[in-house]
Amino acid sequence: MTTTTTQPAAGSTASDGDAGLTVKNLWKIFGRDADKIIGTPDADLSRAELKEKTGCVVGVKDVSFDVAPGEVFVVMGLSGSGKSTLVRCLTRLIEPTAGQVVIAGQDIVSASEAQLRDVRRSQVSMVFQHFGLLPHRQVIDNVAYGLEIRGVAKKDRRAKASEIVELVGLKGYERSYPDQLSGGMQQRVGLARALAGDPSMLLFDEPFSALDPLIRRDMQNEVIRLHHELGKTMVFITHDLAEALKLGDRIMILRDGAIIQVGRPDEVVGAPADEYVRDFVSDVPRSHVLTLKWVMRDPRPEDSMEGPTMPADTIVRKAAQAVLASAHPVRVIEDGKVVGIVDDEEILRVVVAEEDHQEVPA
Repeated sequence: MTTTTTQPAAGSTASDGDAGLTVKNLWKIFGRDADKIIGTPDADLSRAELKEKTGCVVGVKDVSFDVAPGEVFVVMGLSGSGKSTLVRCLTRLIEPTAGQVVIAGQDIVSASEAQLRDVRRSQVSMVFQHFGLLPHRQVIDNVAYGLEIRGVAKKDRRAKASEIVELVGLKGYERSYPDQLSGGMQQRVGLARALAGDPSMLLFDEPFSALDPLIRRDMQNEVIRLHHELGKTMVFITHDLAEALKLGDRIMILRDGAIIQVGRPDEVVGAPADEYVRDFVSDVPRSHVLTLKWVMRDPRPEDSMEGPTMPADTIVRKAAQAVLASAHPVRVIEDGKVVGIVDDEEILRVVVAEEDHQEVPA
């Protein structure tokens, strides 16, 4: 198996010292004497082979990645790929077998119980698929619950909760009980509860997968809005590629607990690492994801320099109208330099191929 890790764009990476999250050689193996497998030839076996030989099951297999402060990092894969196990290992809701998880300079794997509680209370909050709201408490008190656990005075925690309730669009529902709310509104309460403690990082474990499609779309837009307003570091788990492409600054694809590819959405769609990823992205409308750098050609001496310019990271779909309307080829700019040319031919090649792919035989 080949793992391809594509580096994120300039300005979005982080070194070990300033990463919002750093994960190194993380393993989770379920079963007896699981820790004795790591470092032996058995560790290189496939998941099925290891289970047959030892009875142990690999959940997360030697995973390493960084998440930059303020980045939305999406982890995706099919059911059983290890994505939910991974996110639970990040705060030791599931105990890792080996490796490092560093948040705010603290190695979570080796942290004491007191240190771990502090990280969970002040640095990281989780939003789950199942809302876990307290049914006997009103919205305002559900949102304030984490602050109550910290010992914040009732007046202060309610003031903070009221502020967050308004932020997530629930103003007017402070005195409602969870069973009086729709699924989407309940998830907003869960999101508000996670935000109330002002964590530096939010972990989402398939939070919208049980919602109706329209409500799910609204909640995705809500996450995007909140990210723009608050700038929180986010790790988002999903099995839905469209959701991953919509939300993620970068996407990590897992299979059988191991990383297959990490990259920006356009990199995952434009340069899939293997057939597994290629199958994942085969139905994606490429013009909605690929940027001009994926369709541009090298400049030619005969190209006019009178045409308009566009940044290399412009989405093809957004550029198409201007390119097709221009009497001259569009010059593609990166770091102040012309790096390529896009004209009707390059745009139509993507759009026509996309339409042909989407045609359904009669």
